[in-house]
Amino acid sequence: MDWNLQINTSPFVIFLGVAALVLIVIFALRSYLSSESKKALKSKPQDDPNSFTTGRKKYASVDVFSLRGPVLSFSLLLAISFIVFAFNWTEKAQAYTDVGDMFEVDEIIEMETPRTAEPPPPPPPPPPPVIEEVPDEVEIEEEIEFVDNTITEETIVEAPKETAPPPPPPPPPKPKVDKIFQVVEDAPLFPGCEKEKKADRKTCADSKLFKYLSENLEYPVIARENGITGRVILSFVVEKDGGITDVKVLRGIGGGCDEAAKEVVENMPKWNPGKQRGRPVRVQFTLPVAFTLQ
Repeated sequence: MDWNLQINTSPFVIFLGVAALVLIVIFALRSYLSSESKKALKSKPQDDPNSFTTGRKKYASVDVFSLRGPVLSFSLLLAISFIVFAFNWTEKAQAYTDVGDMFEVDEIIEMETPRTAEPPPPPPPPPPPVIEEVPDEVEIEEEIEFVDNTITEETIVEAPKETAPPPPPPPPPKPKVDKIFQVVEDAPLFPGCEKEKKADRKTCADSKLFKYLSENLEYPVIARENGITGRVILSFVVEKDGGITDVKVLRGIGGGCDEAAKEVVENMPKWNPGKQRGRPVRVQFTLPVAFTLQ
């Protein structure tokens, strides 16, 4: 059995429930003992001189200690349940309900636009070949000159001259890096709102995004024990295919919150990419992630 329970109920509500259960048991026992007492008082007591209980009590049937076993068992069960509940108490991050001002950043964070290498200009076209016309009447005579290559003992053979090695080939050109846009005509959106109207997609995508963060973001134990709260501001790039890359922490609060926010952003599903002039492009996105304790 897995005892790692995720309990999100308020402690005050749980305390009221336990108190109500104890009061119900007390009133039930009181009612039961009262009814048994009235029955025993109406009947005559049975005197048994050999009974030790008769000598000690006038009405032996009205004995509150007869329920000592069930009451003790109920008390032990209640105590063990409270201990298990206390050891397995956990808290989750606060669910996002109002997403109206979540994208508002207190201060403007200047981001340096990455420089992209410009391709070299194309080489000039080669000059057109010159075609010389040779008249048909001219006859080209080729004289073949025979060279005597016979080697004798008196032939002096000169060693070949040393020549410099050819230069190394030029390095391959650097891969072309697509430009990263800050502002585009169609901003990237969290998936799940493709069937909505174009005017409502932004609001729907923001709600889906913060629902994903609320369900998958875990509050670090160190930050919860030390009462660390605040907002972690992240920056990432939405690629042409919607993938999330280059996740960076622009401003953190410590206590393990920075790493938790970065991990949940890196594991996000693919977004709907941003578009510029109808073509998907790389877009840089800034996202604040809030950590609050209930």
